[in-house]
Amino acid sequence: MGRPREFDTETALTAAMDVFWEHGYEGASLPDLLTGMGLTRGSLYKAFKDKKSLFLLVLEQYEDAAVDAAIAVLRGETIPDGWTRLMHLMNSIPEAVASGDNRGCLLCSAAAGPAFYDTEIASQVHKSLKKMRTAFGEVTGDDALSDLLLSQYVGMRILSRSNISAQSLRDSVAALDRLKP
Repeated sequence: MGRPREFDTETALTAAMDVFWEHGYEGASLPDLLTGMGLTRGSLYKAFKDKKSLFLLVLEQYEDAAVDAAIAVLRGETIPDGWTRLMHLMNSIPEAVASGDNRGCLLCSAAAGPAFYDTEIASQVHKSLKKMRTAFGEVTGDDALSDLLLSQYVGMRILSRSNISAQSLRDSVAALDRLKP
């Protein structure tokens, strides 16, 4: 009989998420992951198999937390107007940058990186982005506008990682608001 795990899986996944968020999928080395997660090499491989399997689990956890939180904003009942909810979500991007959080979106970074060459990662990314697009569609009722909003959201979240100014992102949101149907 094997020894029981001496770590909490959810805590380890959250720690791995931070490492992937900081370094990206390609840039996150095994030593970075081991240090960030506080695990030994054997524990990591036994619990998560390999880096890619770990990353896929992290993307699922990210969807359950961050993607679903964004969708909750779009579907929120405290603000009755859908476009106002949409603008609230979009304005959260420059506000995060203004407060010093320039990590962007882990999912968006995966879309711009490993999803290009890895079909399993692409599948997870597409699943999460489809959820976002569906929520945008619920707000707008327009498929083309939903695609545009998803593109804008992903682009702004990726730009957040590039040291773009919060004001530039605010200007993008203001321009987007002029498209209100």
